[in-house]
Amino acid sequence: MEDAARHLALLTRTTEVVNSSLDLQEVMEAIAHEVAAALETDSAYVYLYDERTDELVLRATHGTSVADAGRVPRMRRGEGITGAAAAERAPVMIASDAHLDPRFKAFPNLPEDDYASILAVPILAREKLEGALNVRTREPRAFTQAEVDLLMTIAGQVAQSIEHAKLYSQAQRRVHELEALARISEAVSESLYLEESLQAIVQTTVESTNATGAAIVLEDGRIAWPEGRAGKHAVRLPLRWRGRTIGELVVDRDSRFSDDDRQLLEAIASQAAVALEHGRMALRGVLAQEIHHRVKNNLQTVASLLRLQARAENVDPQKALGDSVNRILAIAAVHEVLTEHREDDVQLDELIDRLRAMLVQGLVAGKDVSSSLEPVSLAGQRATSLALVFSELFGNALEHGGNTISITLTGLDGEVVLSIADDGDGMQAADDSTGLSIVRALVRDELHGELTLVNDPGLRADVRFPARIEIGKDDHANPDR
Repeated sequence: MEDAARHLALLTRTTEVVNSSLDLQEVMEAIAHEVAAALETDSAYVYLYDERTDELVLRATHGTSVADAGRVPRMRRGEGITGAAAAERAPVMIASDAHLDPRFKAFPNLPEDDYASILAVPILAREKLEGALNVRTREPRAFTQAEVDLLMTIAGQVAQSIEHAKLYSQAQRRVHELEALARISEAVSESLYLEESLQAIVQTTVESTNATGAAIVLEDGRIAWPEGRAGKHAVRLPLRWRGRTIGELVVDRDSRFSDDDRQLLEAIASQAAVALEHGRMALRGVLAQEIHHRVKNNLQTVASLLRLQARAENVDPQKALGDSVNRILAIAAVHEVLTEHREDDVQLDELIDRLRAMLVQGLVAGKDVSSSLEPVSLAGQRATSLALVFSELFGNALEHGGNTISITLTGLDGEVVLSIADDGDGMQAADDSTGLSIVRALVRDELHGELTLVNDPGLRADVRFPARIEIGKDDHANPDR
């Protein structure tokens, strides 16, 4: 009567436990504790069946612990004493020396050979295997039939709890996946920049899968937007767009990836592919508009210069044509630098060095040209104006100046100073010449600076202008960033 009352109390308590929570791990740990306490055993183990791998996986223990949490004990059906109970779908009881049984399976991180007896039963839900449950004692013990029946009854209660917890876990997992995909979609739709979208995808991937790190690998092998560190396990998923692989999503984690994890990562990879391709399409559209804008501005500048040249009187046609060619080449050099670097700013030292080499080769040879150019950046449209100014002044020094020419570019206190000096006879062009008129107009209207010509000795032309201009000060020029 005493045992029956105790067993009834255990069943009542077990029912309360399995109905107290939908968290599967919490239920497993509570069951292990209650069973070991009610049957007065030294330990209890609860295994869950993994259909994907056809293995029993240890999920909860009482009275002992797993030494290495990273190596969870697993066994196939029919392997080990508990695996035999699961395979046979019937209880297995060994009263003593259980570790000597030929079915016994040892785990290096579980002290199972410390126990003499074992009672193992399958966990079945309507004939479907859900796991296995065992209890152990250090001293030999022959479990009674009532205790065996009790443990089978408890296993049936646990089976129903496992079914409900799995359904709840799947629902929670789906909600988690939808929330992650929603965050990714929001990040992709809100940001106009490809880098920000992909960075958000990588961060969400790490958070949603408890990953140690993630990265997106582009087609050319570049690893972009890395997050975190490498783990023991890695998953590589292709980013596909219209049947073509355009990249790869790489995710690292210390624990294995489940099928649910892979399904979520496949959905994330699909979103990443869309973001990557749409971002590139948007970038191509922006670049096309920018190129159109720059080409149109450059052509308008060329047209204005040609009109100005056409109005000049008593000009040698061949020289006028040569001057126009050099001006067009100067504009082209700016456009080339902008295209190479894909930036809105131009490095003036690089630009001036290119123009110097081009003009020296095209106009004259045998002159000693030296340059001292500090790194200075300028917005594209203003750089075009400075290129024209430099071409006019340097071309004049090559044609009419002395044998020694020096070029200096400096940036100081928010101003840029370009100086071109030669050791010739001084001013050679009339003050109202076409070239000088172009220079004065560009320095005044586009660069918002001033031009100074000094004849002592030779000729030195100083162009001084602010490195930055205020928005709205010039309708034709963008402020430097």
